[in-house]
Parts: sequence; C-alpha cells; structure tokens
Amino acid sequence: MIVLGKRWMRVAGLWPAVLGCAVLTVSAWSETPVRARWSGQWISHPTAPLKEAITLHFKKAIELGVVPGHFVVHVSADNRFVLYVNGQRVGDGPARGDLPHWRYETFDLAPMLKAGTNVLAATVWNFGVYAPVAQMTDRTAFLVEGDTEAEKAANTDSSWMVEEEPGQVPLPRKDNGFYAYMAMGPGETLKASDYDWDWMSATGGARWVHAGRALRESINPHAGTAASRGRQDPDNAWQLIADPLPHMAYDKTDPGHVVRTTGTVNNANSFPNAAVTVAAHSRVHLMLDRAELTTGYPKLLFSGGKGSHVILTYAEALYDKEQHKGNRNEVGDRQAIGLMDDIYPDGGAHRVFETMWWRTWRYLDVDVETGDEALTLDGLEAHYSAYPFKVTAEFHSSDPELDKIWQIGWHTAQLDAHETYMDTPYYEQLQYGGDTRLQVLITYAMTGTDLLPRQAIQALDDSRNTAGITTSRYPSQLPQYIPPFSLLWIGMLHDNYMYRPDTEFVKQVLPGTRTVLDWFASYQHPDGVLGKLPWWSFIDWIETETKRDFPSYDANNESCLTTMQYIGALEDAIDLEKAVGSQEHATIDSGRLERAKKGVVAQCWDASKQLFADNAAKDMYSEHTNMLAVLHDVAPKKDQAAIMRRVVARRVDGSDGTKQVGDPPMIGASFYFRFYLARALEHAGMGDDYLKTLGDWHGFLKMGFTTWPEQPGDTRSDSHAWTAHPTYDLLNLVAGIGPASPGFKTVRIAPHLGDLTSLEASYPHDVGIIHVKYAVSGGVAHADVELPAGLTGEFVWKGKTTALKGGKVALDLK
Repeated sequence: MIVLGKRWMRVAGLWPAVLGCAVLTVSAWSETPVRARWSGQWISHPTAPLKEAITLHFKKAIELGVVPGHFVVHVSADNRFVLYVNGQRVGDGPARGDLPHWRYETFDLAPMLKAGTNVLAATVWNFGVYAPVAQMTDRTAFLVEGDTEAEKAANTDSSWMVEEEPGQVPLPRKDNGFYAYMAMGPGETLKASDYDWDWMSATGGARWVHAGRALRESINPHAGTAASRGRQDPDNAWQLIADPLPHMAYDKTDPGHVVRTTGTVNNANSFPNAAVTVAAHSRVHLMLDRAELTTGYPKLLFSGGKGSHVILTYAEALYDKEQHKGNRNEVGDRQAIGLMDDIYPDGGAHRVFETMWWRTWRYLDVDVETGDEALTLDGLEAHYSAYPFKVTAEFHSSDPELDKIWQIGWHTAQLDAHETYMDTPYYEQLQYGGDTRLQVLITYAMTGTDLLPRQAIQALDDSRNTAGITTSRYPSQLPQYIPPFSLLWIGMLHDNYMYRPDTEFVKQVLPGTRTVLDWFASYQHPDGVLGKLPWWSFIDWIETETKRDFPSYDANNESCLTTMQYIGALEDAIDLEKAVGSQEHATIDSGRLERAKKGVVAQCWDASKQLFADNAAKDMYSEHTNMLAVLHDVAPKKDQAAIMRRVVARRVDGSDGTKQVGDPPMIGASFYFRFYLARALEHAGMGDDYLKTLGDWHGFLKMGFTTWPEQPGDTRSDSHAWTAHPTYDLLNLVAGIGPASPGFKTVRIAPHLGDLTSLEASYPHDVGIIHVKYAVSGGVAHADVELPAGLTGEFVWKGKTTALKGGKVALDLK
C-alpha cells in the first residue's frame, strides 16, 4: 500500500507544495487538513438500488505522458472501498465515522503509475441491513478527487464507469444452532460464475455503464459535489473530514497450518504452502490452526472444481458437541463454529477469493464438497490488519509467566484496535466507553501516542444525545445508552489531560462533560445519592447468585454503587474545570460532589461490617462499591487499607474471582472491573498485593489462551481488551511509572514489586524513554533509573521520596 500519511506529509514538507490551496483549516484535535473546495462528485450506479446490499466496481483509464513525482488523490465511499491502480492494491477505507464526520483517505498513486494508459479501479460495497452495527451510512456512493489541477483527471464524475457485481455479496448468517450476540458484519458469498474476473482491465463489458450522481433524486444539477464539514449543502449527507489516523496495516501473515484432515486428500499437511487437489465427488475438511489469534484478510486461491462448494469458517477456539470451548489448544473432534464465507467455484483457473472486510481467527476450517470436477486449492494467504502501533515499552521480570501475561495483553489490545477501538474483534467490533478507557491507557503506556485515543474521545463526544449523555458505543447505527459509561468517558478525558500535553484538545471536549453531569445531577436525590437511571446501568459483567439486578436499589430506588462512579467523574471534572475550564462549573460540581459523598456515607456505610453496602437497605455488598469508596476517598484514609484487606482476603479465598466467602457475601469484580481493584489497592498503600490478584491470568495460560477473554467461565469472546489491563498495570503499578503532573510534565516512579526479585521496564514519554531496572536480594532492593534529558520527577519507595532529573541514577532502597 502506497500512502501519503497526513502527518508524514507535513513532516516531509509536502504541503502546501502538494496540498497547496486545498488546505482550508486545521482540526483542533487532529492537525489534519480540511479541503476548502471539492470538484469531485459522489457517484454511484445510475439505476441500481442504493440503500440495499450491493457490490459495485468502478474504473477509469487515464493517460500519462510521463510518470509524475506525486499523484495525490483523496478517496471516500459509503459504505467502503478498496482502491487499485493497474491491478495493484493501494488501500481501503474510509475509516469509520458518522455522517457529520465522514472520513476521506489520502494516497499518493505515483509509485504505481506508468507512462501510457493507467486504470484506476475500486470495489465499493454497501452491506445494507447486514452491515456492522458500527457502520453508519446514507447510501452507496464513491468519491475520488485529485489533490490539485495536475490530478483532476482522477475526479469522480460521469467519465467513470461502473458495474454491479453480483458475484461477491454479503452472506446472511445461517441458523446452525449456535447463538451469541453478534454486531459485526456478515460473511460473504463468491459465486465465481457470476463474478467479473476481468473487471480491472481498461476495457469494459456488457454490465458496464457510465456512473451517475449518487444523489440522483435531487433536481439541483450540482447536487452530489463533495463538501467538507461545515459547508452548507442541503443535498449532501456526507460532511467530509480528513482521516487523522494512519492507514491500517495490511501485512502478510501466516494463515495457519493443517492440524486435522477429514476425508481423503493427498499431502493435506502441505497446504496452504503447496497446492492440494480434492477429487470429484468428495467431501474434505482441512482444519488450520495459527497457534494464536489474528485479525486480517484471508485470501483463498483455487482452480477448477466447477459445481463445488467451499465454506470457510472462522473461530477463536474450537467447540465440543455441547458447544463448550475448553482448552484452546485442543483439537480432537472439536468443531469451528461462527462466521462463514461461501465460495462456489466456476471451473476457471487461478481464481482468488479475498474478503472485503477482515476476519478474526485462530482456527480456520476449510470445508470442501466437490461435484463432477476436482477442485485444486492452490493456496491460502492472509494479510494482518489492525492499527499500526509502534511499541516502545518493554517489560521483563523474574516471573516468566508475568512476562507472558504482559505480552498477551498487548496482543489482545492490538487486535481490538483498528479504525476505532473495539470491544471484541470477532463478535461486535464496537467502541464502548467503558472498554475504551482501559484500551486508551494501555495505548499511552505501550506507545506514548494519542491519535486513536483522541479519535475515541471525540467520537463519544459526538455521540451525545439531546439529553446530554453519550451513547455507550460510537460510531453505531443502533443507539444504546449505558449511563455509567458516560461517566467513564469523563475519566477518559481526564486520563488524556494527565498523559498528554495538549490542553487545547481537553478544552475543546470539556463542554460535553458538563451536559453529562447536568443529566446525572437531575437524578441526584436530596440526600445526595443517585436514583435509578433510565436505560442500562451496566457496571460489570457479573451475575448475582440470586439473579438480582446489579447494581441493586433500595426502597427509594437509590444506588450507592452508581453514585460512587458519579463521584469519580465529578472529581475528574472539577480537576479539569479548575485547570482549563470554568471556576463556576467547578463550584457547581463541587457542591454535587459534597452531597454525593455525604449521602453514600450516611446511607451505605455499614459500621457493623466495616464495609460499604451497595444500597441503603444494606442487603447487597460488592467489591465494586468498596474499591470505589477507597479510590475516591469516600472512605477515610485511616480505614482504606482495612477495607481493601477485607476485599483482597475474600478474593484470594474465592474460587473464580466473582464469588467470595465470608460474611456478608460480597459480589466480586470480573476481569474488566479489576482494573479499578488495582487502582484502589495502590491508593490504599497496598500495591504490593496486586500480583496476588492475577491468578486468573496465570490460569488462562494453562488453558491455551493467546488473547484474554471477556468474562469468567464459558466466555463468548476470547479477545476482550478490557481484560488486557494487566499490561498497563505491570508498567504503571508494578514497575511504578506514571505521570506526576498534568501533561506528563513530570514523572512519578513508585514500584510495587511484590515477591519479584528482578524487573526491567521501559516506558514511552514525549521527550524520550524512561527506563527502570530493579533487583531484590536478601530483603535489600536496588534501582537503576534513567530519565530522558529535560524530564524531572520523583522516586517513591516505602514512603520515602527521592527527587529525579534527566540522566541515570542508582538507588539503594531499604
């Protein structure tokens, strides 16, 4: 893929020389150019339905006397496109957004051009009612615009040709007895006999016609000309902004190796590196295992086999007959169940099926049933796709399993990061506020970058409804509201304020936090406690043994647990308002905070049990309420360690982390909410107990997980980034590295080594890499600390603080 990345162009000095007069403004958060004028038209098929599921091919031949040094184009589509030049894949897009913030991608085509005739071609598709929930849309359309006069031949208008492609279309999910909530897109069907295998050539065929305006219902002759966000255009649904993100990776990767063959085929184990032939009138299954989960584009190459049927099934793990997963390394007679693609060969040679959208798999089942003609599987390739992070963090310790936990957590986070963050790359592919806060912190700790985090913060800000709160997930064509996630979004913005130096971005988003808190204040009762909220007050993915609601409520419909989250958001908002916002709003929030804290102490502190109850009826207790009471200083400092000792003692005794022993019975946090358990332990001065809470993660290793699961037990998703937070914790809590002041202007290093005897870690900072190395022997600890030049901070060990400055320092610790 040849790409002119926006930030790369700026560094290389290619604008205004390349982007010239096209630059209108610079977005406050992305530093990405916005085009002042567009000439390209949104085009589509002139007669095909534009809001139904459809696949289109577009192409245009352009003549060049010489190959230019640059040939920059801006490209977008609804739903999506894959762009080719002279048969070579250039890239895809656009990155997901909503209609008021519709992305376009920028590519430099020059490396793929030649003197003479050049064919620009694109596949554009709209999955209609089968589209992913995260995919927003108006209608099927395509847009290309040359950056300057020199590239205007590429502009989309009626000179482009278009055909409907019936040969590759969405495959509605089939009822195979397996059910799980799925919000990702469909599988795909390739009917090779209907497919135009010559569609990228300069010549056309019977199906090709001149493209028409996508907004064909408008009588305005200029309707359909592209327009940037902020330009008044009553006919245009897409308000264009430049995609501020780098293009997603498209890197060749291992599709897997054969671990089981059902049926007869010679040399099956040589596939996919060598071709294998399935005889006529045969049924064969080839089960491939990658040994770890990935996200990418599979590409099946095949010849012959007219009348055959091939099914590709993608699975995170294999299932037994009762549809339980078990050890992820076990194959035996287990089956792949889940998303499928259908392929119907036409007998032609060297056919290729590549999915239009990426897939998620560790196991890939190739199910072949032939008719009267043998089918040759020429090979199977795959291209990894995810956000192209550059990792600069490192972690090594005296516990090899701990190193694996750190590595697998990052692998999980990588697969859950694409054009947006995603809760799961397999089932939903949605950017949820609660999940994303943890993913953003992992990104800061591992890479020190903030483009994808800013995207998430801005997207959720854009999602706010007329009442003032954010949706639970965005972008999303299906609105869903989890009010506590709006509170965590405020925490996400505060995290950005602490880790990143750009306060202008925080100022831009801060007004949205006020509408969220105003909404919550409308549910704050006179006693300071929140009443029952509308929609779904999701806190954590647990199921109480009594099947009661969680959070629970008393006779006044009040919840101290949701109020604890409200308290945390108010604290973050007050901090932001005092620093970059309004003292008036800080005062308002301070009043709300004082009432809320007094209310939960008065209503929910149980002096007899020395714990906070979840509600004033004191009939339910949870780790969640107590850890938040400690974290937000609702519990007095003198009581915090005792409260957390009660929580940790129960957790150590518990069987699976969510069920605990003792009186009163206490609901334990699942994998997701244990992020806040770690924060509360550190806040209470018990950070050295953190490593004792990782028993489940050690257990995952024994079960063959290569990414971390969604929840305890027979989990749906095997790759959930909210369970990857130990990767952050090991750097920030165990290695002890984090910001001491807003914008990470100073650093605080306060390690909590537990029983470790050695640890070495690197941590990214805008001015360089922070490096620490610890050794413990005979109860004596030694630390080597290196800060980049210009960075100052402090080192904290057992209550003693030592000032730090740029350079290396050796510390003997007692």
